[in-house]
Amino acid sequence: MKYDPASQPCPLPYSPFKSCTVPRPIGWLSSVSADGVENLAPYSQWQNLTFDPPMVMFAANQYPDGRRKDTVVNAEETGWFVWNMATWDLREAVNTSAMALPSQESEFDRINVTRSYADLSGVPMVAESPCHFECRYLSTQRLRGNSPVGTIDVVFAQVERIHVDESVLTTDGKLDIPRIKPIARMGYYDYAVVTETFEMRIPGASEAAAAGLEGAAN
Repeated sequence: MKYDPASQPCPLPYSPFKSCTVPRPIGWLSSVSADGVENLAPYSQWQNLTFDPPMVMFAANQYPDGRRKDTVVNAEETGWFVWNMATWDLREAVNTSAMALPSQESEFDRINVTRSYADLSGVPMVAESPCHFECRYLSTQRLRGNSPVGTIDVVFAQVERIHVDESVLTTDGKLDIPRIKPIARMGYYDYAVVTETFEMRIPGASEAAAAGLEGAAN
């Protein structure tokens, strides 16, 4: 089976596009508007870009009426947002925060989490999340689609401060991912949770390359 999405209808009852690039990390992003409204929303188009310095990106589709997402507007107007790690224990809060609320209403008021505040910007954070990135806004690239909802804002940012709950570290100083149980976006209404990991090392990699792949800090 094959088809051209630009010119042919999907031959399946549900599009496979969003279910092929999986699992996708969740950008559970908190921000604050210029007039002080605290916002929290999950984005499944989220990724690290580079590590020196650490930079990230997320993509946000517009609403059908052409409105841009609050997180995008807030990042552009205030210069900051925070990434909160989405975990199994926080899954219901993540899902509830995906509701399309009026811009003057805070998702934090709909979920049972504790607010803490970022050091550098005062952006609200989910205290129960084990890891946070304080992200300084860099730029937005707008890509126009075939419809308002197909048009996206791709936002780039630099990570200026990283927060890690020391209780989720292993004895050798790594994140204990099976213990944290991050959740990831699949296609359809499906999600995945990380409960098992395995290790593979690239044959013949130099000592420096191996250290880089493992993420050695020095």
